[in-house]
Amino acid sequence: MNDIVYMPVRCVCGKDAVLNNSGLLSKLGKSCLILTGGSGAKKSGALEDAQTALKNEGISYSVFDKIGENPLISVCREAGEAARKSDADFILGIGGGSVLDAAKAVAIYASNPDLSAIDIYKRKYDNPPLPVALVGTTAGTGSEVTAVAVLTNDETGIKKSISGEDCYAKISFCDPKYTYSLPYASTVSTALDAFAHAVEGYFTKKCNGIVELWAEKCIPMIFEGLRELSESENISESLREKLYYGSVYAGLVINTCGTAFPHPLGYVLTENYGIPHGTACAAFFAPYIDRCAEFSPEKFERFVAITDGIDTVKTVVASLTDLRGVSIGEKNAKKYALRWQDVIPRNFTASPGGLTQEEAAGILSLI
Repeated sequence: MNDIVYMPVRCVCGKDAVLNNSGLLSKLGKSCLILTGGSGAKKSGALEDAQTALKNEGISYSVFDKIGENPLISVCREAGEAARKSDADFILGIGGGSVLDAAKAVAIYASNPDLSAIDIYKRKYDNPPLPVALVGTTAGTGSEVTAVAVLTNDETGIKKSISGEDCYAKISFCDPKYTYSLPYASTVSTALDAFAHAVEGYFTKKCNGIVELWAEKCIPMIFEGLRELSESENISESLREKLYYGSVYAGLVINTCGTAFPHPLGYVLTENYGIPHGTACAAFFAPYIDRCAEFSPEKFERFVAITDGIDTVKTVVASLTDLRGVSIGEKNAKKYALRWQDVIPRNFTASPGGLTQEEAAGILSLI
């Protein structure tokens, strides 16, 4: 058995993790740029806690609040410039997956002023990124513990990831209370994203040993949460906690295993139809799990055993996957699949049985 796990992120979990462990931030420097999106960091209380923690440690800060969904490389570069102007020693990202991913890119731009926006994809630059600390406010991304950042090219509108050891955060504060204010629709989409991470990673060849244990812990946690969400829009604090810690475990899974074909296919729905990322990935759960049953039957049986039967799982996921108004069809599917004509994504080859460009087009055409 090959079992290689690398996890350099210091994860501080629990209630008031930021306030009770502010001293960890002082080890990163004396000034920082706080990175946020629209209003989520404020509504969740995470921004206020972070500002209090920084003040307690005598750390100066400025705030950059222009990160949107599917963060643009141009905006990340702009934030890097803001970090340099404020003499920031580190980046503190507060938000959902978009902000946490962006923080990793901003740290690179901040220390490399000559790096153009598009050149971040080349992964070549002179100076190491600034240190990064993260505070998650959604239960879905797993970005707290991964070395991946998904960014959007302004010119093409296409999402593409960067990854590497330099993309790990130094510290991630994991406090479920910051997800309490998340609206129902966003809670559903991010939970579907976490489930996609757990399930897609579970069926890759890299998933064994301790990573397999993480997967088999979080899959039932997140599925139980999804089932509760399908039955009621009233979300208890215990459900919030279950979904949040499940998403962190799922992040640990994909940090080693990566994702499979539902993720790149999901990008098509996000880029062209505005479907939220988690919902977009969940749209391809059924064809993915069917291939898992065919090409990885033993692990599929274990998946069925730790959930509640494949028909029930498919029903719950489908009931939460809102694709109203979206119709791809065969013609558009072939057009979208051209992006994989020259380079087959690792997500395709990591999927049980693999996936070709033609097969991807066929799956897209079913939407």
